Amino acid sequence: MKYLLTCAGTAGHINPAIAVADALKRADPEAEFLFVGSGRELENRLIPAAGYPVENITVSGLERTVGLKALAGHLKTVFRVVKGSRQAASILRRFRPDAVIGTGGYVCFPVLKAAHVRGIPCYIHESNAVPGLTTRLLAETADRIFTAFPGVEAAYRRPERVMFMGTPVRGGFSELTKREAREKLGIGDEKLVVSFWGSLGASRCNRCTAEAVALNERTPKYRLIHATGQDEYAGFRELLSGLGADPDGLRQADVRPYIDDMPVVMQAADLILCRAGASTLAELTATGKPAVLIPSPYVTDNHQEKNALQLVNAGAAVMLREEECTGGLLHATVERLLADEEGLRRMSSCGRAMGVPDSAERIAACVRNDLKA
Repeated sequence: MKYLLTCAGTAGHINPAIAVADALKRADPEAEFLFVGSGRELENRLIPAAGYPVENITVSGLERTVGLKALAGHLKTVFRVVKGSRQAASILRRFRPDAVIGTGGYVCFPVLKAAHVRGIPCYIHESNAVPGLTTRLLAETADRIFTAFPGVEAAYRRPERVMFMGTPVRGGFSELTKREAREKLGIGDEKLVVSFWGSLGASRCNRCTAEAVALNERTPKYRLIHATGQDEYAGFRELLSGLGADPDGLRQADVRPYIDDMPVVMQAADLILCRAGASTLAELTATGKPAVLIPSPYVTDNHQEKNALQLVNAGAAVMLREEECTGGLLHATVERLLADEEGLRRMSSCGRAMGVPDSAERIAACVRNDLKA
């Protein structure tokens, strides 16, 4: 069998595609794979690192504003869609896949549309609680729509095509127990909090975290591993200095630009502080980690808050809105949650109940069964 997977933009789109490809490869070691991306650095780094070839096509997103600048943007998008569709058609003719699977990003539109015209089975995974623009545009094209959350069929015009599958999680999150992870990190019985706000960081959330770090340094209650994001590491250190906390002499906090060993660090944690991107939430539920979620208010359709409410309503997380958050509130929330051992256990249990740790295997099995039918 030959499988073409398409994804672009963020790790939240790329990692699930890689997880599905890995599951298909385990089921059929002779299968052939090709990824199609949009040419961004992250795709060209993560996909080859996972052992898969990737080709890029021309694509861009839609302008969501009005005016002359938006009109120019729309014309540019139309041009790129036409060009990208031709490039996608060329790749399909050459590779001749048995199925095409999209996991998010504007690149999915021209690729799945071109595949549908050629009668190739098409699948799309929607990782958010509400369908994004690309998924809505492809709802009539896809043979099946895999969703991250249950009970969202009413959001789609063809609910009979919708299947709840969870979000595929990258490998490594189930390889260690919590105790083994803590031993690997050299952490004893102290409470461990892990915080991150995305690969590039988030200025307001980082400011709140810096304030919480300074408070915790004065009266230690927990250990913290914090990823500032690559672009905000130097600024975070300056924030700490301004708050009277020596960034080179922190006793309770390990501040990094990025957490490279996320599966180990997350498995070792007692509590996670993070945004509410779909892949991050899938990792939380797969590991059963209680969380304080601060959804990004800068995303389309406010979808991160809708994602977060799925966990909050299930009892697996608490949510703070960014505009309301302060370092004092964040620190107090962390202290309150860590002091309630039974509450943390309940949150963990509720999170695990939501998780679909075999999501990639379920998707792979569905695709393979469809192709055999």
